[in-house]
Amino acid sequence: MSGTARIGVDVGGTFTDFVLHDPVRKLVATGKRLTTPDDPSEAIIAGTMRLLEETGLKPADLHSIVHGTTLVTNTIIERTGATVGLLTTAGFRDVIEIGRETRYDLYDLYLEAPPTLVPRHRRLEIPERIDVHGATLLPLDEQAVRDAVKQLVEVEKIEALAIAFMHAYHADQHEVRAGAIVAEMYPDLPLSLSSRVAPEIREFERTSTACANAYVQPLMRRYLDKLEADLAALGFVGRLHVMLSGGGIAAVRDAKEFPIRLIESGPAAGAMAASFLARLTGEMHVVSFDMGGTTAKMCLVENAAPDRKFDFEAGRVRRFQKGSGLPLKVTVVDMIEIGAGGGSISRVDEASGLMKVGPRSAGAKPGPICYGRGGTEPTVTDGDLVLGRLDPKYFLGGEMALDPNAVQRAIETGIAKKLGVERDMAALGIRRIVDETMAAATRMHLAEKGRDPRRYTLIAFGGAGPVHSYDLARLLKMKRMLVPLGAGVASALGFLVAPPATDLVRSHVGRLERLDWAHVNGLLAQMEAEGRALLLETGADPNQITAVAAADMRHVGQGFEIPVRLPSMKLSAADLPAIRENFFESYRERFGRALTDLPIEALSWRVACLAPGRDIQLAEVANTATESFTDAAKAARGVREVLFEGLGWRPCHVYDRYALAPGASFTGPALVEERESTCVIGPDAKVSVDRFRNLVVELP
Repeated sequence: MSGTARIGVDVGGTFTDFVLHDPVRKLVATGKRLTTPDDPSEAIIAGTMRLLEETGLKPADLHSIVHGTTLVTNTIIERTGATVGLLTTAGFRDVIEIGRETRYDLYDLYLEAPPTLVPRHRRLEIPERIDVHGATLLPLDEQAVRDAVKQLVEVEKIEALAIAFMHAYHADQHEVRAGAIVAEMYPDLPLSLSSRVAPEIREFERTSTACANAYVQPLMRRYLDKLEADLAALGFVGRLHVMLSGGGIAAVRDAKEFPIRLIESGPAAGAMAASFLARLTGEMHVVSFDMGGTTAKMCLVENAAPDRKFDFEAGRVRRFQKGSGLPLKVTVVDMIEIGAGGGSISRVDEASGLMKVGPRSAGAKPGPICYGRGGTEPTVTDGDLVLGRLDPKYFLGGEMALDPNAVQRAIETGIAKKLGVERDMAALGIRRIVDETMAAATRMHLAEKGRDPRRYTLIAFGGAGPVHSYDLARLLKMKRMLVPLGAGVASALGFLVAPPATDLVRSHVGRLERLDWAHVNGLLAQMEAEGRALLLETGADPNQITAVAAADMRHVGQGFEIPVRLPSMKLSAADLPAIRENFFESYRERFGRALTDLPIEALSWRVACLAPGRDIQLAEVANTATESFTDAAKAARGVREVLFEGLGWRPCHVYDRYALAPGASFTGPALVEERESTCVIGPDAKVSVDRFRNLVVELP
């Protein structure tokens, strides 16, 4: 493999973003195209070809392409996945419907439960039983497996199958044998074993995750197969990688087998980009703010690493109501994601007479009104255009002209007249609502972690992020904001700087003082070997792969556990004091106290394998101005009126982002324009360009 260039591709709901990096040629190039929802690979291929043309590279010069997508989460939310069947232990057919037997809203008499992915008539019982210790109580009825699978395939016409037997997280022999029978009968049928997808205790979550994996598996296989074929036809001979929800890079084979692990792959890339920028600039306390066309994502990044968690809810019936979605046992970057993007639609609610913004989005089709692609409802981007924050002649570097007249008419008739206000005030109201929504979500996310936003720096990116970041930082009472060069495509940058990494888990329950350490060490060694093998498929250097162990622990009698780091990959009774102290430290961090006299038990054991990520120097950008200046006045290219709340219309200097050299400085109000985004700087703010060409904004 002779190529040295790498491309990161982030397929979003509205735009598909690209970043190309070639360390040999010292080249960074960016691109942005409207997403093609019917076939996302169309935009990927077109954008890749465009980047190669702009940089003079050939497909053979590409070492690898790293890809992230929202296809998995959209499939679950929209319920457009495969027809799935489920084989489960006799007597446990309704596990995924009974759930936890709790109500996410105690007082709602008409509570809507999240619909299951597998209806009852496609859930069939198999006589078999293994106890909690792994002993066989009832042998697997192999003929029952054959009969059930035949009925599901030939009568129910299923497209994928999930198998989830009792205690398979501990002893998987019955699941493995049933899977082998299925493979003999229907070798092309996509199959998800719960003991492979989510080998963790708690049957509801394990079964739900296996079903969700089966639900999206056929679609993702077709999509990735087509993408590989299209890239090969282009002449690409390098590796295609994917971003996992936990922020690591994995091989395509792993994505095809376990596509559920990609459910948050796109948003995770933004968090990895923010982590890279935090490490680069020495910012230890950061809130990552990624606002695209469909959603806004906020993530806490401390010590240059995002928070992670090991469970996730998909397709919530109520967006912010915990327990109203499908529980999944997957590793994800811990962030809050809300329906507040540039394409979020504004409207006047008929019942209350108040204006609402989002979560419904215009997406890429038809898009905001100003795109001229058939949109009829005013969006956040439309409001920003009316407020003067966007240049209708320089959107996407001038490639996509915006139509301000159509927007003004739509806001006048659809919003302003209904509210009895002027058009400009209606546009200002759209901005204020979306900013307040994002600020409230960020406050809640940080408050749940016991953090004060005033102590943090906001790193803003995404196509709409820099447009709204100043107002968001002001609402959160933050004093410092950082906007990277190429902010509009920074999520795609995250694919290129993220490390090859994978997380594995096995459940083995026991009190610390009674654990069989030989068995525990065997689990850790098994997971490390599996993790190393997966990373070798990404091209990671075997000598640079490291493994870190952790465990989910709790006090005996508690219902929920917390992650605890382990002192080494090989443990013994001599490590008990250190393990206990690590548990108390983690417990204090979450609950403010430690109960040192109560016994502790471990439930699940985890191994994270990772290789070093790559650093990228952002100073050399191919598609920028040929000259940059430390004197900001020389980078100015005019003045534009912008409407600020409480200040009215104010003249703002418009700066060419690419002409601002390190050391340049200026004060607000101002606009800083680049191809993929515009940064709005409010009055009295002080702006400087650091040595990495980031905009550093000091708020009053």
